[in-house]
Amino acid sequence: MILQRLSQLYPLLRSAVSLQLRRNLGLTAVAFNKAKELDPVQKLFVEKLREYTTKSKSAGGVVDAGPEYQRNVNDELTKLQRLYGGGDLTKFPDFKFVEPKLEEVTSK
Repeated sequence: MILQRLSQLYPLLRSAVSLQLRRNLGLTAVAFNKAKELDPVQKLFVEKLREYTTKSKSAGGVVDAGPEYQRNVNDELTKLQRLYGGGDLTKFPDFKFVEPKLEEVTSK
């Protein structure tokens, strides 16, 4: 009985183990690649990401956005406030759910 049950579960276990091994091998390949020197394209990409991060932190928002961009953002926010009844559209809304009053039902 036990052998029969194990023989039924063997394909499932085999596929799950092989999937885990493939995932782990993929992750270790990425980890080993980080230890090595990046190729020139990857290096350039990482440098540009770091440069953009420092620019966005110093600008306090979108990088290289002129007054036209800010005007467009304000126009779109105004349109949305008119459509959806105002409020501050730059923050996530606060949801307040009231717990319903339940009555006990007794069977007769």
